Amino acid sequence: MHELSIVMGIIDIARNEIKKANLHKVETIEIEIGTLAGIEFEALDFAWNMAVNNTVLEKAERKINIIQATAKCISCGYIFNTKSVFDQCPKCNELFTEIITGRELRVKAITAI
Repeated sequence: MHELSIVMGIIDIARNEIKKANLHKVETIEIEIGTLAGIEFEALDFAWNMAVNNTVLEKAERKINIIQATAKCISCGYIFNTKSVFDQCPKCNELFTEIITGRELRVKAITAI
């Protein structure tokens, strides 16, 4: 379950950021996760609940923004929503596309006191 290591990384980011700002407690943390980021949301929730105990994120409100994956067809340039890196272009059926969005995995914002 790599979601646990992801949560541990988020905890480190939050800890470092509030330390830099000379604050003590995270009130909210906003995370962006793309639909192609390879994250299992149930596993992320499970790992989150276990890992944040006794950390700066223990009482923090967690906001997750899901970023829909989009791709651009290499042949015709059509941009479309995709569920897989292997989806064909719905306009010309080309197999080769460039993923534009959907691989994101980042802490977007932290509110702390």
